[in-house]
Amino acid sequence: MALWRIRATVDDRPGYLSVLTASLALRGVNILTVQVHTTELGAVDDFLVDAPDRLDEADLLAAVERGRGRDCWVARSEARGLADQPTRVLGLASRLVRDPDATGEALRALLAADTVTWRPVPVGARSGIGAATMLLADPTGGSFELRRAAPSFTPAEYARAQALVELAATVTRRSADLVTLLLPDGAELAVRPATADDLPGVVELHGSCSARSRQRRYLSAAACPPAPRLRRLLEPARGLTLVATDSGGAADPVVAMANLLAEGDEAEVALLVRDDWQRRGIGTALLRRLAGHAERAGYAALALHIQAENAPMLRTLARLGRPTRLERDGSLLSATVPLVADATAGADRAW
Repeated sequence: MALWRIRATVDDRPGYLSVLTASLALRGVNILTVQVHTTELGAVDDFLVDAPDRLDEADLLAAVERGRGRDCWVARSEARGLADQPTRVLGLASRLVRDPDATGEALRALLAADTVTWRPVPVGARSGIGAATMLLADPTGGSFELRRAAPSFTPAEYARAQALVELAATVTRRSADLVTLLLPDGAELAVRPATADDLPGVVELHGSCSARSRQRRYLSAAACPPAPRLRRLLEPARGLTLVATDSGGAADPVVAMANLLAEGDEAEVALLVRDDWQRRGIGTALLRRLAGHAERAGYAALALHIQAENAPMLRTLARLGRPTRLERDGSLLSATVPLVADATAGADRAW
């Protein structure tokens, strides 16, 4: 007996899968595992089978065709294929938690891809699958391109691969941005990426800030934003939110929040620092960390919207030490800070 992988498309109609399995059974083929991928063209059935030694690839192809299968792909498999798909995915996810830089290798192992290439160019609306290619968006910036001559990629495989990429991006963000910030006056703050669990602390931060600080942050009403809006700010779909907590306090209160919200190839930045912690270098440190993250992620520029009378924020921007273009519209200044990508970000990485 020998292990084979068989993938074929059948009409997504009652009884059609049983016709295919019966055709295999008549030839002594034992089905060990089966996955069904729903597509617009029908149900793609992926089998791991144990077939008699007398059967070769042509025999299995003929069995599938007699069972009303089409677009068939057959290849020899190894014993490791006996591990079911959920187990394999969990194993790869565990590996990425320990080593997020292994994303390319994990994708290749997950999908048996011929090549996996990371590029600094965002994939945008082109993400998805083709007959032999898969394009995945990297939330930290850039994109992955996978190629496999056969079999064709399926929507289910795309969903699994994108989930792994997003997991690796989350781990990367949190490990890269977990630091202890030593202020010029000797105070220490813990700076880390925000999570949904920080909502109570961020609500308390807003309540502890003066109406003027909140109005400068949100450029509108001085009231505290509603909880649903704060929750979205804590975990943006694209970008990063940092919180700074007073590690010397009993409950580690949140004393500052910095948001990087991506829109196209630019990333908008906004800061909120509790009044009694202002003018101590926190805003400058957070802005520099967000600028570094945006640069590594491949964004072209930072965008900031600042009230013209907000001299402290303008000084913070000046301390960033980067060329800045300012445009004024009434009492509002719009600042654009061009970013120069890291030298390694401009090169493709292949696995």
